[in-house]
Amino acid sequence: MSDQNDDLVESFQFDSSPLRGRVVRMGAALDLILHQHAYPEAVATLLAEAIVIAAALASSLKYEGVFTLQAKGDGAVRLLIADVTSDGGVRAYAQFDKEKLGELPADTRLLGAGFLAFTCSLVGQKDRYQGIVELQGGSLAEAVQHYFRQSEQIPTGIMAAAGRDARGRWRGGCLLLQRMPRDGGINVENLTPEAEDWTRAMTLMGTCTAQELVDEEVTPDILLFRLFNEEGVRVYAPQALRHQCRCSPTRVEGMLRTLPREEVEALAVDGLITVTCEFCNKTYPFDAEARARLYAAQG
Repeated sequence: MSDQNDDLVESFQFDSSPLRGRVVRMGAALDLILHQHAYPEAVATLLAEAIVIAAALASSLKYEGVFTLQAKGDGAVRLLIADVTSDGGVRAYAQFDKEKLGELPADTRLLGAGFLAFTCSLVGQKDRYQGIVELQGGSLAEAVQHYFRQSEQIPTGIMAAAGRDARGRWRGGCLLLQRMPRDGGINVENLTPEAEDWTRAMTLMGTCTAQELVDEEVTPDILLFRLFNEEGVRVYAPQALRHQCRCSPTRVEGMLRTLPREEVEALAVDGLITVTCEFCNKTYPFDAEARARLYAAQG
């Protein structure tokens, strides 16, 4: 069951009110991303939540390009980056302070104080669309809700969960619900979170548990039926998600060409320079001969 109902995002909407949402369920792709690095459990869990949240947000946009969620703070976890291409390619990584992490109580917010940023990089366009907000709340989901309240003025509810299954494999899930303006227009009354349909939907959403979000036996369709079967929910064909890092020898060579030759040569250890992708941890070695070819091609 899990193979057919994992690594996907499923869109839905209510027939009787301007509510729409997304369910994200990730299994093998999430497990692969997290196992590319030796993250401590707490860091891996936080990054997994960032990944499923990014997938939910990216799928709610109409774009061709890359959507990036970035959280940066002064806590034990300094940086989280998760990006999703418009065709479902996902990659992510985290930076953390190992010593600071070991000193923190278990219930401490790992990111500390900082900011949350959403960026859309569109194919064929140099300009990027970005929204930034201060990190608020005790979780990434709460920080995202704060962003939509402050910047987009769209009532938004979001839940995310991640953890290992009985076989030690990482799984993650996210449920996103938004109340959109009717007829495409901005209507303050329609956007009021206290509206009856919104309040009811949020109450029903609040009955969802973290275990239901990640349980491979509770498919997205089963979850939506459990929560909203009396609301008239219309479900659309899911979009597949997959792990996809965009690093390549050509990209690495292009990056090295942007640096002064003397700076690149200063990085050599025993005549070898090794470039490691922060996302997938793949290494690209360049010996003296390879660097000579690189500079010769540069002219």
